Amino acid sequence: MSDEVFRAVARELGDGFPPENVLYPVNARLRASYPDGLTIADIIDVFLDDSAVGVRTALTSRLRQWDAESVETWVGSTTPQSPERRARIYDLLGLPVDAHAEMDARFPREGGPVVIAAQQPWDPWYTSERRREHDFYWRAYKRVLADKNWDEATIGKLDIATTEVVHRLADPTRPEPYQSKGLVVGYVQSGKTANFSGVVAKAIDAGYRLVIVLTGTIEILRSQTQRRLDMELVGRQNISAGVDDDYANDEDWRDGNFLEHEIDPNKTNEIPAIRRLTTSTFDYKSLLAGLSALHFETVDHSLPLNDPKNLYPSNIRIAVVKKNVSSLKKLVADLKKVPTELDQIPALIIDDEADQASVNTIDPKKMKTEQIERTAINGQIAEILGLLKRAQYIGYTATPFANVFVDPEDSVNVFPSDFIVSLERPGPYMGGADFHDLDDLDDLEDDDKTPANSNQKAYVRDLRAECDEDRSAEQLWALDSFVLTGAIKLFRESKGAKPYRHHTMLVHESVKQAEHDAVANDFKALWKSAGYSQAKSLSRLEKLWAEDFAVVSAVRGSESANPSSFGVLEEFIGAAYDKISEGTSPVIVVNGAAEKDYKQDSLDFQERGVWKVLVGGTKLSRGFTVEGLTITYYTRRTGQADTLMQMGRWFGFRPGYRDLVRLFIGRTVGGPAGADYDMYKAFEAIVRDEQEFRNELTRFSGVNGKGEPWVTPRDVPPMVFQQLPWLRPTARNKMFNADLVYRGMGGESFSFTMQPPRGDGSINARHFDAVAPLLKSLDETGSFNFVDKDDVSRSFTARYGIVPAHVVLEAVDQFEWANGWDFGPHREALSTAIESGLLEDFAVLLPYPKTREPIEIKGWHEKLPIVNRKRQEREYRTGFTGTAVRERDAIEHIAGSPKKNGGPLAGALHRKTRGALILVLANDPAPRQLKRAQAGPVDSRDFATLFSYALPHAAEPLGRIGFRVKQSGTGAIVDAN
Repeated sequence: MSDEVFRAVARELGDGFPPENVLYPVNARLRASYPDGLTIADIIDVFLDDSAVGVRTALTSRLRQWDAESVETWVGSTTPQSPERRARIYDLLGLPVDAHAEMDARFPREGGPVVIAAQQPWDPWYTSERRREHDFYWRAYKRVLADKNWDEATIGKLDIATTEVVHRLADPTRPEPYQSKGLVVGYVQSGKTANFSGVVAKAIDAGYRLVIVLTGTIEILRSQTQRRLDMELVGRQNISAGVDDDYANDEDWRDGNFLEHEIDPNKTNEIPAIRRLTTSTFDYKSLLAGLSALHFETVDHSLPLNDPKNLYPSNIRIAVVKKNVSSLKKLVADLKKVPTELDQIPALIIDDEADQASVNTIDPKKMKTEQIERTAINGQIAEILGLLKRAQYIGYTATPFANVFVDPEDSVNVFPSDFIVSLERPGPYMGGADFHDLDDLDDLEDDDKTPANSNQKAYVRDLRAECDEDRSAEQLWALDSFVLTGAIKLFRESKGAKPYRHHTMLVHESVKQAEHDAVANDFKALWKSAGYSQAKSLSRLEKLWAEDFAVVSAVRGSESANPSSFGVLEEFIGAAYDKISEGTSPVIVVNGAAEKDYKQDSLDFQERGVWKVLVGGTKLSRGFTVEGLTITYYTRRTGQADTLMQMGRWFGFRPGYRDLVRLFIGRTVGGPAGADYDMYKAFEAIVRDEQEFRNELTRFSGVNGKGEPWVTPRDVPPMVFQQLPWLRPTARNKMFNADLVYRGMGGESFSFTMQPPRGDGSINARHFDAVAPLLKSLDETGSFNFVDKDDVSRSFTARYGIVPAHVVLEAVDQFEWANGWDFGPHREALSTAIESGLLEDFAVLLPYPKTREPIEIKGWHEKLPIVNRKRQEREYRTGFTGTAVRERDAIEHIAGSPKKNGGPLAGALHRKTRGALILVLANDPAPRQLKRAQAGPVDSRDFATLFSYALPHAAEPLGRIGFRVKQSGTGAIVDAN
């Protein structure tokens, strides 16, 4: 096909338009050159032609938008991201059914954010037409992202995610006020600011005229957020139109890196200007005589501000305010004096780090009167919501547990009653899962793990010091790594890599300021004695490079240049030392103390490059982005999962140096009563718990077959599971509400691994006795299929048999579970299916590993397969890491899942009233036994019995979970059918 054809097809794939038959308009454009016209087969060939780059790019972008669309009438009854939606799109484009499979293969569905939402009390308003009519600030923000080298796909996904949020807000021109409240759940250091900046851009385009961004509780974070919004959204013209000159000394301002709008909003009536009520150097101050700054302009005084005739020409006010009682009180006082009627002002409140300070932590049971009592900051936020009847509240957090435990009956609180949006994990993001081995390594002994197959081996270094001398050695090890990685970055710059403006090391040992001083002094002394400016350090650094960084970079740094020898790197070590030594000291203390208390350089990532060791606590552990973070030295313990996760500053985007990141973490951190705590395993536990929470949101997002939400935000709290006895999901004073009492998903497996600590092994023995009737029923052997993580179909061999459902129920009833985990909701679904006749029997499978021979079991009549599964120690997480993750395809197929293929045998075993269960016997020897059992005979005390099962798809085809609210006088289940 010719370039002319490619251009004609690409033009019919315009941004923001619905899918329509593409053949007729293309032929109209090509009438002169192709009088006989193209056929639909020709169009499909163009879509699939690798040389038609412009067409493929446009079609990929449009399919992404159309797959996610949720408000346009053309979608019919199809749900976003579903196969039915894609088929609908192809039909509207005029593509025949026989082309759908090939199109799907070439343009696979990408997925999108997970949404839990209540039904909205209005018709869809944020349509593609509305978005096209008003998109000035969103288009400007997209240009900024493109200039930052965001690719088209990443910008496209942000477009979808932000639209998903904005269309769940109330129409700002709506005659009746409505407050929509939602929560956006991201990942620590994963780009939440980019998401809410996009939401703000679209919201002000849509008509919101007062934007209040609430940041954390410290000024350094507020200032960072203000600057980011000013630089990427407000723009030079809007900043220059104000009276403040807060960026006079800013390097990016001088270099022209702040957004320059294509049209100056201050010189046209077609585009609203943005007026800043705060600056990068000043939090909100009482406006006094400047109250006119909050007086909104109107064209027609006979109409309210929210009328479109007045709203769109009116300028925007934006305030970035830290969650400080004094600042918020000033804002509240000024709002009460605004001449514009407050119930006419469409306002957007963005609450960054929404689980910090915003939540009301006074237990309703302990309130002295029927009137709701509030903590100070929550009280101010509640007052703002009370004043601004058109205010929309969106909380942003990576640790949402405090927010979902808020009392949903408190009408002016911040409970996300309208929606929860869980963002996708960004592709290049380096998060918790990248520092832990969460999948597929349980069968590997530690000696078999390498930097190539183990994240822990690649990125994590253990701190186990038992004395001051050992501690100094470990600190030097981390400091050497910081200098060495700085040298490698400079080497890469010399080979054409983009300059590394920042290079930092974070030291986090305590929340106490006095201890920060001591730690900072330790590292200053080490810096002086390490000899980086002398030849004596080179042998030490060469050994570190050869044994660690050269090895890891060889298998993990494929996109970056690596030195061929240490000799090549030597010249850059001195340069790295010089950059880190610049200024007053190589160490900066970052905490709540006054800067005058320290003789050191200021920490300002905006004004200059920072190559420093940062010592701190709370000020560096929530919301604040530590730019260029490469080495982390972490030994602090905390008792709350959300607080611990927020301390994971080593999560984030590491362009061009991902392979250089190292986490030095305490494995024996002292705690109460002399107990030691392994912080690496603590992080692993909460990473798993967080992922399970997100999986639950995914399972129950969207609508059921009746077009109703599976669950609403008020049903989410019971999905939060606490697995660490000493590590609660959030502070105790934020946990008040509900119980999960029923959980059933037909055709979907669930692993039951949450067993108590091993103890003397008697629980293991009882569990094995409980499943003895199941094992005795396994009288057949066969082969089943599964798809591995690389989408390759593989097979496994298993013993199997058919067992009556009541026998399985009797067996699982004998199992004991970890404290804090309740099998009850699953049992309720199981027994209900049996009693209703929807579950008659189970196909029970016992997989046989290809690499391990069965071994003799004491007191059992035949050999059985024993596999390795990681036992989580009691202090950090009870139970095991998984059962038979890869083999679940087979039991889900047997149970009737239309999405899984377990092979011909699985298909033959399927019955409408049959469930399926996998048994796994996992090594669990006594602690004194250093080696797991390799040969029998083995006692039943020394292995655990794990299982996964799937209910018949027909028993719960739509899925169902039920809740009981913890409130006096209410006992009914809130059924989320």
